[in-house]
Amino acid sequence: MARLDEIITSLADIFIKYSGEDGNKRQLDKNELKKLFEKEIESPQLQGQIDIQDVEEAMAEMDKNHDGQINFREFCRAVCMMSKCYYHKKTGKEGRRGKKGEDKD
Repeated sequence: MARLDEIITSLADIFIKYSGEDGNKRQLDKNELKKLFEKEIESPQLQGQIDIQDVEEAMAEMDKNHDGQINFREFCRAVCMMSKCYYHKKTGKEGRRGKKGEDKD
């Protein structure tokens, strides 16, 4: 499988794996999100560094409709933002602002 194929299918599979422990297979609650972060982030710099306050902040940032749950769309947006931050760190680029506050990358 190509790398991008793996990323796409992994993203969906990871969400499905952790969502629904509370009965709702289409949402992640705070505990499910914490478990996802603990199990799926393997970076030594981040592993073991995520606490409940970090999860609460992540929930607040990701939960755009403020229902206390993260749906797949909100999860994908958050992963894209993390990827974008990684890109900026790796390339040394700071996001250049364009119209309406959008980054120009």
